[in-house]
Amino acid sequence: MVTFEVNDMTCRHCIDTITKVVWSVDRGAKVEVDLATHRVHIEPTEAEAQELSDAITEAGYTPIPVQAAAVSLVAAAPRGGCCCGS
Repeated sequence: MVTFEVNDMTCRHCIDTITKVVWSVDRGAKVEVDLATHRVHIEPTEAEAQELSDAITEAGYTPIPVQAAAVSLVAAAPRGGCCCGS
């Protein structure tokens, strides 16, 4: 399973576009989209994660692998023991 956070995905049209470009790279891929969390979950049958990311990028979106998104959030958290800095 490959998961991307796509924060510039905002509507049903975005979901349809991303789904179509994923299928253009991997016809048999299962695509699940959660618009509320901006997550795109893909179960590829033949494409690699980079190919999927490139296709989404070429469609005008900014896919971030979930692992990279989690790391960037941790790095951005204020110091002091908890997320609010206290």
